[in-house]
Amino acid sequence: MKIAVNVSSDADGGWESAAAFALEAERLGAESIWSGESWGFDAITPLAYLSARTRRIGLGTGIVQLGSRSPANLAMAAMSMQSLSGGRFRLGLGASGPQVVEGWHGVPFSRPIQRTREMIEIVRLATAGERLSYDGEVYRLPLPDGEGRAIRSSAEAVHVPIYVAALGPRNLELTGELADGWIGGSFIPETGEAFLKHLRAGAERAGRSLDDLDLQIPLSAELTDDVEEAGKRHARGYAFTFGAMGSLRNNFYKNAFARQGFAEEVDEVQRLWMDRERDKARDAVPVELAMKANLIGTPSMISERLRVYRQAGITTLRLGLAGANNGERLDTLGRVMDLAKGLDQA
Repeated sequence: MKIAVNVSSDADGGWESAAAFALEAERLGAESIWSGESWGFDAITPLAYLSARTRRIGLGTGIVQLGSRSPANLAMAAMSMQSLSGGRFRLGLGASGPQVVEGWHGVPFSRPIQRTREMIEIVRLATAGERLSYDGEVYRLPLPDGEGRAIRSSAEAVHVPIYVAALGPRNLELTGELADGWIGGSFIPETGEAFLKHLRAGAERAGRSLDDLDLQIPLSAELTDDVEEAGKRHARGYAFTFGAMGSLRNNFYKNAFARQGFAEEVDEVQRLWMDRERDKARDAVPVELAMKANLIGTPSMISERLRVYRQAGITTLRLGLAGANNGERLDTLGRVMDLAKGLDQA
């Protein structure tokens, strides 16, 4: 099982601290490091900086928001990153949600699954050195009845692995059909078939199998003897996810846990949050949910959870590391990696 990490830095250290973290994560053997975006820093620029400071570690976006860039612009950025990094870049894409896409980017949050398909197909055309001639339902290149021409990139053709963050059944099938990797949040390995069956169906439709995808699960990792306190603290953090990261109709994270047996609980958390009973919402999140969806506990507990993820077919765990500073986070990384190595050697 591969271990990946999120970009991390001490607040006062800025990007120099992030680079130091990446270098140490690389030395410890982390397979890749991932940078996200919401409405602050973008996902790609930090990786360009880290590519100049590291040598081996993979560099991924987790995720670039669809609608934030044109397909051609995203292809240009991906080809630039692949050139700068010596082939270490992975392009992670995701639909995000209407609050960000429409509120921050001013782009309609419409047909996200079709948009994902077309974005992947156009990026692959561009990075393969083909002319951008595409007649889609969302994107049409060149624009019809205009003066544009079907242009081929002047950059050298290059392969860019594409990952998709998908939670809903149709998007999971699309990911299984087209992507090189899956970014699967809100995942509990005991009920993982709720996701994997749709990924498998899409893969089989394209004449391949789940073995052709890197199945990556982002989660939190915290080694502690005070399991009760840590479990409750992580559980309370999900209240914001279920209550604020989406609307009553569109909350992909809540819906994903609902399909895994927590429907009544997450609906109640969302209701309490929207009624502005925030503390009650936090207390209503089941601790079981947090414990099963993350790596929390003693070394023996985490070793067992690693085993369960591996048995579920997960190939990469991307860790959000506990710790007040880089030193503590890297200590957590090193300990989890030792446990993962022990599992592989068993």
